[in-house]
Amino acid sequence: MLWESVEPGSALQERFGLDSFDEAVSWLTKVLAEAWAIDVLACDRIIISDQNAIAWVRTDQGALVAKWSRAQEKFARFTVIADLLQALRTQGVPVAPPLPSVDGQLRVVTYSGSSPLSMTVQPEVDGDLLDTTDEIAVHQAGASLATLHGALAVHRDGRLIEANQPLDLRQRIETWLDHGDAGVAPAASARLRDQVASLPQIDSEPQLIHNDYRASNILTAGSAVVAVIDFDEVTWDYCVRDLANTFVLLSTRFTRWQPTPASVRNTFLEGYQSVRPLTLLEHQWLQALVLWRGITAIPAGDDPAGWANAL
Repeated sequence: MLWESVEPGSALQERFGLDSFDEAVSWLTKVLAEAWAIDVLACDRIIISDQNAIAWVRTDQGALVAKWSRAQEKFARFTVIADLLQALRTQGVPVAPPLPSVDGQLRVVTYSGSSPLSMTVQPEVDGDLLDTTDEIAVHQAGASLATLHGALAVHRDGRLIEANQPLDLRQRIETWLDHGDAGVAPAASARLRDQVASLPQIDSEPQLIHNDYRASNILTAGSAVVAVIDFDEVTWDYCVRDLANTFVLLSTRFTRWQPTPASVRNTFLEGYQSVRPLTLLEHQWLQALVLWRGITAIPAGDDPAGWANAL
């Protein structure tokens, strides 16, 4: 299991209808042979995350990663994201592009029993998760996000825009303050309300953003970023919103959920601005958005990681 405290064998059976690791490997071997003409030599591991699973396989075409999901309501979205990854690769963005199936599809709907699953296959990238104690790597990760934002700006697929999402930042924050704030940090919430009340409308346009850019989705070799992964949360919003989310969550990894130190945020921002400098208004909105995201990261009960102190 990637982050859940659940017995993996039970999750494999209940979510995907596969009774054991060996049965899962046998099923996966058959699917890859039929849909991708790939011969599996061995499967090293399978990780389950919510409605999704990821398998690392050694094949006649090298080391690959197969990912599948049972979230049928997202199947169409997954197909769009696969197309986006292929396009980003042609733009020189370090991503792992999906391999086309024998009939040219980048996502294939297959079955485990009677359950439909959406699957994609990508090359395994040889790299380590971002080490946020490595200042050079953090700076490079910031520059990489800015480069990714530049590449994403040319893609305007309406299928990735969330229906009924207000784009006005002040409206979103004030709505949350009025109806969504759990009251875990009342002084910080009051400070946030004061900040957004005086901010002019942001002077940038919304676009596609990664929306989950953090250490567990950034692969490095040495201090260089070699791949950005997991575009499943990509959405239509402001670059500075993506940047704020990263400021708060950059240091998080699966079950190790901890705030990002201020020094790491500063280094990351330096890297980002070396490629895409922020406007004065973006700087001002960034402060408010980081505070907002920081408040929402505070757990309802105990706070051993110190999220409240990180505001």
